[in-house]
Amino acid sequence: MAHWMRHRQPRYKGGYQGEMERPSPSYIVDMLPPLARLNNPADTIPARHLHSSLNKIKHPVNVVRWTPEGRRLLTASSSGEFTLWNGTGFNFETIMQAHDVAIRALVYSHSDDWLLSADHDGLIKYWQPNFNNVKVIQGHNDPIRDLAFSPNDAKFVTASDDSSLKIFDFAGGVEESTLSGHGWDAKTVDWHPTKGLLVSGSKDHLVKLWDPRTGRCLTTLHGHKNTITKTLFERVRGQCLATSARDQTARVFDLRMMRDILLLKGHEKDISTLTWHPIHSSLLSTGGADGALFHYLLDEPNTPPGVAPSMAPYDAPDPTTAPAQTIYPAHKIAYAHDFPIWSLDWHPLGHILASGSNDRVTRFWTRARPGDVDIFNDRYHIGESAAEAQGTWDRRNNRKQRQEEEEQEMEDEMEGLVDQKMPSKAPSFPGIPGLPLPQFGKDGSSQQQPPRPQIPGMGGAPIPQLPNFSANGPPPPLPGMDPNHPPDFAKLTEMMRNAGLPPPPPPGIGANSQFPPPPPGMLPPGLLPPPGGNFQIPPGFPAPPPPGMGVPPGFQIPGMGGPSGMAGGGLPGLGQGGGQGGGQEQEQKTSGGSVRRRGPLPSQEESLQMEQRKGKYTRAR
Repeated sequence: MAHWMRHRQPRYKGGYQGEMERPSPSYIVDMLPPLARLNNPADTIPARHLHSSLNKIKHPVNVVRWTPEGRRLLTASSSGEFTLWNGTGFNFETIMQAHDVAIRALVYSHSDDWLLSADHDGLIKYWQPNFNNVKVIQGHNDPIRDLAFSPNDAKFVTASDDSSLKIFDFAGGVEESTLSGHGWDAKTVDWHPTKGLLVSGSKDHLVKLWDPRTGRCLTTLHGHKNTITKTLFERVRGQCLATSARDQTARVFDLRMMRDILLLKGHEKDISTLTWHPIHSSLLSTGGADGALFHYLLDEPNTPPGVAPSMAPYDAPDPTTAPAQTIYPAHKIAYAHDFPIWSLDWHPLGHILASGSNDRVTRFWTRARPGDVDIFNDRYHIGESAAEAQGTWDRRNNRKQRQEEEEQEMEDEMEGLVDQKMPSKAPSFPGIPGLPLPQFGKDGSSQQQPPRPQIPGMGGAPIPQLPNFSANGPPPPLPGMDPNHPPDFAKLTEMMRNAGLPPPPPPGIGANSQFPPPPPGMLPPGLLPPPGGNFQIPPGFPAPPPPGMGVPPGFQIPGMGGPSGMAGGGLPGLGQGGGQGGGQEQEQKTSGGSVRRRGPLPSQEESLQMEQRKGKYTRAR
């Protein structure tokens, strides 16, 4: 690459004439981009599997498109989602719900400033490169199968199952003209990269060329004998048109003669899509309904043994009447996918091919590196069983690797959606986050010894036990204090009041002291009852409830409101018997603003249900 950039020259002077690559791994550093080998398209054939990318929730991939700068691959699925894959590491980047139904078409403008998407309901959406949705228009009432921009991006054309083509003004989003002439569903459409010329393919087996200014059908090409699946103009020279159909063939038409010059054979099933190479005008790739991926070199017939070669129309005495030349694939990847390939797209530099399939997998392909000798015997070329027999593929290790890749994709996707996650719904102790509630059976009895609660943020450290002062006599003095000379209570109270702290409990609280006793059911501030069994309740305090029973109706917790707000006393969320059922009943009876709780954020499911009640998003995918 560095040698080519140093010695490259204008295209009209030819390609890079440096040292040829050799079949040794040490020559990987000398690999050249396709632009450096304009006269050698065979060096660009993507025979090597790079990576397989799949979402956590898998859906068929209908369309794949590289972003204009080639940094990411955009895929559109049958669930209406956009997924972005990194173009270097091929890992998941982000996912978004772009449409409510299956996305059928994607196209970037020639200026790289806009993206259009169309779905199964006939909606067309305008997107900026940062995937900001700017406009939505109703293009058709039937599914839109294909989209294409005009050369100056001022207009775009759509093909729909209502058998019509429509030309829209891009800036205003209004329909300008309707092209009618197909007798059945219009499956594909393309706009010539430099000319005012449209091509469309339909279920009526016809390929039509249109004048977008007048809406007149210029000519009809009768080459195929089944539904047309794809029509695409060649982008480099603009002189050829490629078409594929469900008759297991693809054809290349010369626009100067308005006839087919090449017949592409080799597929055993229907051809579902095709794509031109962005640099080599003679390299054409096709995807089949059986998951096969074939690459054709249009200047090399590659006739198999036992088949008579055919002559190119250009070499015939009368090119207008000579039959089309039959071309066979230069390279076959018979097991590229397990199900039909719906979409193919080349990287703008022409070194990576992306494929999207009905098997819900997006795969990346590139040319073989120097020294790769086993790629023609891998599972994608000869199948899983044959590759396992030859030792080029291990089913068990592949399954493990696939599982690891799925876990990595799941982790990336969860990181991308972390801002949409809801808080945990696990029951917890009210007011103390992180402490779980004890689990009880249906009869309210504990089925097993519950684990000791833990302090949040302390891991498995148990809650420290309070010392039993009643058994060991009076509590020990605090460090640094002399029990014979206690501190002055008035000074302590003044210091704590100046610091904004609540004052300590006055000494000698009791029925006969100068300080009045606390209200019934209230403990003095800062006083905790010892857990020992010999603790005597001071006079004026109500007796505690027996084990398993609720607190008395008169008991009040500071800051928790009155008995009416507590629905008869007790902690909110906990029943009289300690179970969860009573807590739910009491929460329903709770009326007031004695306890302020922060409500949970709205979930996507609740938002969807709210929209469905308005009459939106009611059709099942």
